[in-house]
Amino acid sequence: MSSPAERYATARRRAAQASQFPALNEFALDLGFDLDDFQREACQALERGSGVLVCAPTGAGKTVVGEFAVHLALRGNPAGPAAPGGAPEGPAQRKCFYTTPIKALSNQKYHDLVDRYGAEQVGLLTGDNAINGDAPVVVMTTEVLRNMLYAGSATLEGLAYVVMDEVHYLADRFRGGVWEEVIIHLPASVTLVSLSATVSNAEEFADWLVTVRGETAVVVSEHRPVPLWQHMLVGKRMFDLFHDADAARKHDVHPELLRYTRDTMRRLELGEGRSAGPGGGRRGPRWRGPMRPDIVDRLDREGLLPAILFIFSRAGCAAAVQQCLAAGLRLTSPEERAEIRQVVESRVTAIPGEDLSVLGYWEWLDGLERGLAAHHAGMLPVFKEVVEELFVRGLVKAVFATETLALGINMPARCVVLERLVKYNGEAHVDLTPGEYTQLTGRAGRRGIDVEGHAVVVWSPETDPRHVAGLASTRTYPLRSSFRPSYNMAVNLVGTVGAEPARALLESSFAQFQADRSVVGLARQVQRNTETIEAYGAEAACHHGDFDEYFALRVAIADRERALARQGQSQRKAAAVASLERLRVGDVIRVPSGRRAGLAVVLDPATGGFGEPRPLVLTQDRWAGRVSPGDFTTPAEVLARIRVPKHFNHRSPAARRDLAAEVSGTGLDRHAGRRGGRSQTTGEDHRLSQLRTELRGHPCHACPDREEHARWAERRRRLEKDTEELRQRVAGRTGSLARTFDRIVALLTARGYLAPDGTVTDAGRMLGRIWTEADLLVAECLRRGVWDGLSPAELAAAVSVVVFEARRDVDERASLPRGAVAEAVDVTLKLWSEIEADEAARGLAVTREPDLGFAWPIYRWARGEALAKVLASGHELDGEMPAGDFVRWARQVVDLLGQLADSGGASAELRSTARQAIAAVNRGVLAYHATA
Repeated sequence: MSSPAERYATARRRAAQASQFPALNEFALDLGFDLDDFQREACQALERGSGVLVCAPTGAGKTVVGEFAVHLALRGNPAGPAAPGGAPEGPAQRKCFYTTPIKALSNQKYHDLVDRYGAEQVGLLTGDNAINGDAPVVVMTTEVLRNMLYAGSATLEGLAYVVMDEVHYLADRFRGGVWEEVIIHLPASVTLVSLSATVSNAEEFADWLVTVRGETAVVVSEHRPVPLWQHMLVGKRMFDLFHDADAARKHDVHPELLRYTRDTMRRLELGEGRSAGPGGGRRGPRWRGPMRPDIVDRLDREGLLPAILFIFSRAGCAAAVQQCLAAGLRLTSPEERAEIRQVVESRVTAIPGEDLSVLGYWEWLDGLERGLAAHHAGMLPVFKEVVEELFVRGLVKAVFATETLALGINMPARCVVLERLVKYNGEAHVDLTPGEYTQLTGRAGRRGIDVEGHAVVVWSPETDPRHVAGLASTRTYPLRSSFRPSYNMAVNLVGTVGAEPARALLESSFAQFQADRSVVGLARQVQRNTETIEAYGAEAACHHGDFDEYFALRVAIADRERALARQGQSQRKAAAVASLERLRVGDVIRVPSGRRAGLAVVLDPATGGFGEPRPLVLTQDRWAGRVSPGDFTTPAEVLARIRVPKHFNHRSPAARRDLAAEVSGTGLDRHAGRRGGRSQTTGEDHRLSQLRTELRGHPCHACPDREEHARWAERRRRLEKDTEELRQRVAGRTGSLARTFDRIVALLTARGYLAPDGTVTDAGRMLGRIWTEADLLVAECLRRGVWDGLSPAELAAAVSVVVFEARRDVDERASLPRGAVAEAVDVTLKLWSEIEADEAARGLAVTREPDLGFAWPIYRWARGEALAKVLASGHELDGEMPAGDFVRWARQVVDLLGQLADSGGASAELRSTARQAIAAVNRGVLAYHATA
C-alpha cells in the first residue's frame, strides 16, 4: 500500500495535469474507465495543438483518441490553431470529421457518437446515406472527404479536426491512394488524428506526416489490454504454442508440441509407406483433422465461446454451419432463441417473403437460433449486420468467417480459430503475412469482459509450429504506400493548383517519400561500392604493366568462347532437327548418347506437326518410344534400311522382339563411328586466335602473381556490374510519380481533357467529377454519347460493364441482352481498346477491360424481375451469383448512375434516364440501407 506522502504526490500530479489539460480532464470524467498511458499521451499531444499518429494493437482502445478530437471540436473554444478570419461575435462552431475505410464502420461509429453526443450533433455521409451532413461532427468514408476536398465543398468551413481511423488502409492496393490524397490536400489549419494498427515503420510514416502536416506526435503501444494466449489443436489435443512469455519473445515453440507433431508426422509417413504401394502416395489427404462441429463443441466445453472461426472460403463458411447443424449442435437457451428471433424478424421486415426463401432465410435463421452463423461478403448486407449485432450481444456464439470480418468491424470474441494459414487473395493462394495473422488473432479477448484471449491454429501436416510461432511473434510488417496518380486525380490537381504545383504535390506523397528514402539507402550503397571498387583496383595493380588492359583481354576471350559455344550448340541442334525431319519408316539410325544409345529403326517419322520432330523408334534393346533432337549430339545418319510390317504394333512384345532382331541382323556396330565433340569444327575462330595472341604478348602475362591480380580484378568487375544495376534503380525511383503524372497529363492533353496551356477543359471538369476505377472510359462514353437513347434498364446494364469485376476469371465471354445494350457495350469495348493502346504506348498502367458478367442480372432486376431469376442469370463459375455480391455490385452501379445524373457532361435525357434507373434498381433487397 502506498504511503500518505506518495498518495499526496499522486494527487498533486493529477491536479497539475487537470489544470494543464482541462479538456482531457473533462473528457476522462465521462468515460467511466481510466485512460491507458498511450491514450493519455496521445490526447495530451492533441490538446497541445499537435497532430498525432497512434499505433496500437486491435482492441487496445485507439478510438478513444479519435473521440477526444470530437470532444475538442464540440467544446466551446478548443486549443489548437484558431480559425482563419475569426468572426467578431466569437469563435464559429468548429467541426470534426471522423473518416473510416468502410461503410459498416462508419455506420457503427455514427451510432456510437449519437449515443454519446445526441443525433443533432452528429451526421453521417457514405455512398448510401446522407444524414445531418452539416452537423459539427460528421462520420464519413474516406472517399467522401476526398471528393469534398476536390469539389471545394462549403461543408469544409470551420473544419478543425479530421480523424482517420484505420489509416494503415493506405497500403490497400485498390483504395489506399485516397488516404494520401486527403492527408496532402487537407487545409493546414486542420489537425490530423491518424489511428493505425501496429506497424513496424511508424516513425517513417510520422516523419512523412511532419513534412506534409507539420508537428505530429507519434504514440506507439505494443501492449494488449487483454493478454493473448496462442494454441495449436493437433487432432483432439490442444497445446500451448509457447511455454511462457519469455519463450514467445524468443520464438521458442513448446517442446511437447514439437515432439507430438513430429511423432504424428512419423506415424502418417509409416502408415503411407505400408499402404501406398510402389507408386508412393501423397501425405495431405491421409490426414483427418478435427471436424468443425467437434472444434466448436470443444471450445464450448472449455469456456472459450464466443469464437470466430476463420475459414477463408465463402463456401467453407456456409458448409461449416451446415455441418454443425447436422451434428445437432445447440449453443443457446430457449430465452436466447426467442430474443434472436425477435431481433431477426424486426430487421428483415422490408424484404419481400418470396425473396427471403431465395436467400436461404429459414436455414440462416435455424443456425442463428442455435448460436451459429456464417459471415462473408457473399451474404446479404442486412444478414451480415444481424450476425454482427447478435454476436456482440452474446447471442450468437460461433461465427465462421472469411478475413473480411477482421477489417475493423467491432466484433471481439473470447477465442479466434484459424483453420488454415493460406488464403486466396483474388489471384492466387498465398500464406498469411504476420500483419494479417496479428489482425485476425487480435479479435480475441474482449476488454472489460475477458481476462485473456485465445488464438487457436488447427494443425495439419503442412503446418509447421515454428512457422506459426514466427507469425505470432513477428512485428516486422511495414506500412507500404500504394499511391499512384489517376486521370481523375490529375485533372482535379491541375484544376485546383495548376500543373507544376500539382507535380510538386505528388512528390510530397508517402509513396514518393518512401521511394526517395530507399533511394538514399541505395545511393549510400553505390558510394560504398565505389570505394570498394577502388580498393580492389589497387589490389589488382601489376608492376609489369596495365593489368586492366590485360584483364579486359581475358574477359573478351571468355565472352568469345561462350558465344562460339552457344553458336555451335544452336548449329548442332538445327542440324539434328533437320536430320530427324528427313527420316522415313524403316531407316536404321544410331542414337549417339543417353539411356537409349545404340541402333534403332524408325517406326513413325512424326513430321509435319508443330514443334520439334520426335520420331517413334524401336531400339535393338527392344525399347519403343519417341526420341527428340536433344538425344542427338550430331545429326542422325541413315545407316541402313529394313522393312517394317505395315500394321506393326510397337506395344506387342513379340513384334518388338522380331523387329529388334532384324536391326541387330544388319551387322552394324551399335557404338561405331564415335567421334570427338570437335569433329565438326574445322579451324580456329580468327578473332579468338587474335585475342589469345595479344594476351600471350601482354607484359602482365609473365607476372608470377598474375592469377592473384586476376582474382581481385574479377571481384571488381562483378561489383561494378552490381553497382551499375543499383544506379539504374536509383534513376528509376527518383521522381517516378512525377514522371507517371507527366505521362497522364500528356495523354489527357492529347484527348482534350486538358488544354495545351495546362488549363482544364469542359471535358476535363466532367472527368474530375467521375469517381470510379475506369474514370477515363466513363468520360469517353459520355463524350461519344454511347449511353444516350437507352431505357433505364438498358442503361443500368450498359454502365455495369465498367464497374463490375468477376471474383474469378471465366474463359468464355458473358452474353448480353440483345439490341441497344449489346451495341452500347460493343462501342464501350472499342473505346477501351483505343484507351488501352494509348496507355501502353505511353508506358502507363492499363485501364481494366470491361467485364460483361453483371449485365444480365442488373438488366433483369431493373426490369422488375424476381430475385431468384436475377441471381440465376449471373455469369458465375459455380452456379448462382451470391446475394451479397449482387447487392454490392448493384450499389456500385447505382453510385455510377448517380454520378451520371449529376454530370454536366451528360445530356438532359441521359441524366433523367439515370435517375429513373436508380429508382428501378433501388427496390426489394436494394431498398435496405444500414444506419439509420
